[in-house]
Amino acid sequence: MSGGNETFVPLPLHRRQSQLVDTERTTHDPVLLRAIGRALHWQQLLDEGVVAHQRGIAEREGLERSVVTRLLTLALLAPEIIERCLAGRQPRTLTLRWLQRNRLPIDWQAQQQFIDQFE
Repeated sequence: MSGGNETFVPLPLHRRQSQLVDTERTTHDPVLLRAIGRALHWQQLLDEGVVAHQRGIAEREGLERSVVTRLLTLALLAPEIIERCLAGRQPRTLTLRWLQRNRLPIDWQAQQQFIDQFE
């Protein structure tokens, strides 16, 4: 590089404190939240006698009965787990797909203990 002109441009470097894990980060899962909302609504329809069975919900919603059956299990989630999902503080691996493929205990305390193992 003989004969070339060089210009020195000073760039200030700012160090930022870094964290390995951002514990304050929230991540809402809109697919999971929508599914929980539907399940709670459908359970209310069943409880109030608006529909007599899951087949009635499936017909109203234009869905297969098996889809309604799988989603209705979300109405059995512990309120604390639902609140964590609403706040975006559920474990990242707790997704609708995971909940549809795996069975949680019915007991709310057992559910919470099981979910706590994710973290």
